Amino acid sequence: MKSSIARLSLGLVLAAVLPPAAQAVEYKQVQADKSAIAFGYKQMGVAMDGRFRKFAAQLSFDPARATAAQAVIDVDLSSIDTGSAEADQEVAGKQWFDTKAFPSARFVSAGVKPLGGNRYEVAGKLTIKGRTRDVVAPVTFTAQGTQGVFEGGFAFKRADFAIGEGPWAAFDTVANEIQIKFRILAAPGK
Repeated sequence: MKSSIARLSLGLVLAAVLPPAAQAVEYKQVQADKSAIAFGYKQMGVAMDGRFRKFAAQLSFDPARATAAQAVIDVDLSSIDTGSAEADQEVAGKQWFDTKAFPSARFVSAGVKPLGGNRYEVAGKLTIKGRTRDVVAPVTFTAQGTQGVFEGGFAFKRADFAIGEGPWAAFDTVANEIQIKFRILAAPGK
């Protein structure tokens, strides 16, 4: 009986002085309306940028189990915003994105490597116009209240995906390297 009382007393003392165990939080609900996917490139040596207005994402990220994280992002290519309606129409065409045949681009994560602190390296497959290539994106994760913010980016070569065919295949007007930047806001999910 004395040992039971001693264990109970020790348990109550420890509960009173130790901080509560951190609750695991898994971020699953992407808030697309508060998130952004942008791009940058050079046209005739001048830096240009734009964004995609529509995308859908499935996410599963628990900072305590980062290596088990998964993400799938589908970008509606016809939602491109280059800052010019004429350019938006041009890049939706067959020589660029060919959105009638290939309406979306897709990223599927294949692995997450913690780098320390709030930094990660996300490897995955990017598919555009039916062509798939490996990409690696450095990503930071920051918890902000009940939400999580994922920020990062990566570069790819447009020629690897046949973006800009025919007279646009040369890189003297539009550079081959495209920079993607993203900021994804997510809430915990069930």
